[in-house]
Amino acid sequence: MVEIRQLNPTRSNLKKFVEFQIDLYKGNPYFVPPLVSDEIATLDSKVNPAFDHCESAYFMAYRDGKAVGRIAAMINKQVNEKENSRQARFGFVDFIDDAEVSKALFDAAEKWAKEKGMDNIVGPLGFTDLDNEGMLINGFEELGTMATIYNYPYYPAHVERLGYEKEVDWHEFLIEIPEQIPDKHKRIAEIVKKKFNLRVVKFTSRKALKEQYGQALFELINEAYDNLYGYSRLTKRQIDYYIKIYLGMLNLDLVTLIVDGEDQLVGVGISIQSMSRALQKSKGKMFPFGWWHLLKGLKGKNDRVDLLLVAVKPQYMGKGVNALLFTDLIPAYNKYGFKWAESNPELESNAAVQNQWEAFPYRQHRNRRAFIKRL
Repeated sequence: MVEIRQLNPTRSNLKKFVEFQIDLYKGNPYFVPPLVSDEIATLDSKVNPAFDHCESAYFMAYRDGKAVGRIAAMINKQVNEKENSRQARFGFVDFIDDAEVSKALFDAAEKWAKEKGMDNIVGPLGFTDLDNEGMLINGFEELGTMATIYNYPYYPAHVERLGYEKEVDWHEFLIEIPEQIPDKHKRIAEIVKKKFNLRVVKFTSRKALKEQYGQALFELINEAYDNLYGYSRLTKRQIDYYIKIYLGMLNLDLVTLIVDGEDQLVGVGISIQSMSRALQKSKGKMFPFGWWHLLKGLKGKNDRVDLLLVAVKPQYMGKGVNALLFTDLIPAYNKYGFKWAESNPELESNAAVQNQWEAFPYRQHRNRRAFIKRL
């Protein structure tokens, strides 16, 4: 018999909720654990400013006193108001390969959503687009990334058996980094610079980056991503929060800003050396020795780089700004010995973004999906 418990979201309970996933995937060579402390912060309403317009409930499944599954049910009121919908989200979902367990978990999330007056439930999604989203539907034998969800191959079958259908897919690409900037990119970059009076800006100080462009960077993300599926605009409090936790860890060689003649930000590309192996070795924990593996991941040799973020001001989209970004970034990738770049999830409908990889050797190596169910 499966017992479902709704968690009182104390720090100790959230820790159990997060660590269930890490225990479930112990020994899996493709799973990349989150940093437990970061994941707890995301789920904690006292820490994460997304809770200014979100609410959530966390459920764990037990059999014979042993944890066998978990799920979060969420409502993003800001997105519902924007889309004139009554939609709940599910996410942070993991379970053993047992139909009774998965049904009990989703029943709990659906019951909570109905009691909140929701018409449907969709996921896996997070509170915002900066949380991991989308259930892996192929590419199970590919190493995950710090910015994506990994799940066992049996997950999608369980979800579909419970009456969920496809809502949207994301594609992911592994791109071979050229030793030289492609001639086409060089030509386009020069044309774009002259035509729109644009220039590349680089920083050597994280403090200066935060002070000069931290706010503008996340405002650009809001502007560039606003029409993407399920996007939740970042508030001032969220922007301040993300500036504090993210911008301080970046390798500034891998951050490229594009500004116009008035120094207004029109494009940004942010990459980070792959932390996948380092997070695996750390087992998601900073202490006692996880910090050492993470430091080595940031400073040591690596053949992969994650393209965390590319954002371009809407009026400049499709006009070659991406070529200008990668004309600056490719030499930096070569400097650090990167051979491959992970695109991370891109909406299947976003052909403009996906078409940019045609200039490079690449392969589509993962697909992931959000599923929806009417309540």
